[in-house]
Amino acid sequence: MRRKGAGIGAVSKDRLQKAKFEKKGTEIADAQVSQLTTHLEQFKTHLERFASKHKNEIRKDPEFRNRFQQMCARSGVDPLASSKGFWAEMLGVGDFYYELGVQIVEVCMATRDRNGGLISLEELWQRLKRSRRTKHSQEVSMEDVSRAIKKLHVLGGGFAIIPVGGRKLVQSVPGELNMDHTRVLQLAEDTGHTYLSQVTSQLKWEEARAASILDHLVREGMAWVDDQAGDERHYWFPSLLPDLAMASLQSLR
Repeated sequence: MRRKGAGIGAVSKDRLQKAKFEKKGTEIADAQVSQLTTHLEQFKTHLERFASKHKNEIRKDPEFRNRFQQMCARSGVDPLASSKGFWAEMLGVGDFYYELGVQIVEVCMATRDRNGGLISLEELWQRLKRSRRTKHSQEVSMEDVSRAIKKLHVLGGGFAIIPVGGRKLVQSVPGELNMDHTRVLQLAEDTGHTYLSQVTSQLKWEEARAASILDHLVREGMAWVDDQAGDERHYWFPSLLPDLAMASLQSLR
């Protein structure tokens, strides 16, 4: 006996049922999106009220400002996106970071001759704090500096933050540092210097590869050559040295 196929009526019923499920699914999805949008708008409204209530703390307290930025990020709000609009008018947050960005550029330009456009985030932050010690200047945190640098990176000009081992370096010149450059910097992180045989032995590189990377860093001004350190040429990295050691090294140039 052959099994009879489904009749036209049954097929039509199945299609109708499927269409109903699809319509219901679309309605549920639309309702969820609408509800989510409403919740998000409500959250933004509460965020604006919070900002209005605590605007003085946001302006003056770096830690409080950092937490506020994190709250904004969760809701998709970027107070740094424009120097106009609610956030700038209410808090001056946008203007604060644009002003800080200009000061970052000034510090990086002033120190570029000695570090080749590579400065530690810690040193940059300390220099900014010293330059901002006026009666009306707001305190800045390292997070503030990082955010301002990210905005500068979007504008171009070579600004970027580069992780090197346990610290962060700020690059302020065009041109990407590749993995080889970063590994040499990591090797020199603890002492502030390295030398050819150390690079070849520690990184298991051919001598030509190590010499090429070191020469590139010297040409870019990110490393200094020291031929008085002993039997082998040493390569010093100003961005990895504290100010006191930097002053001593400069006297040898």
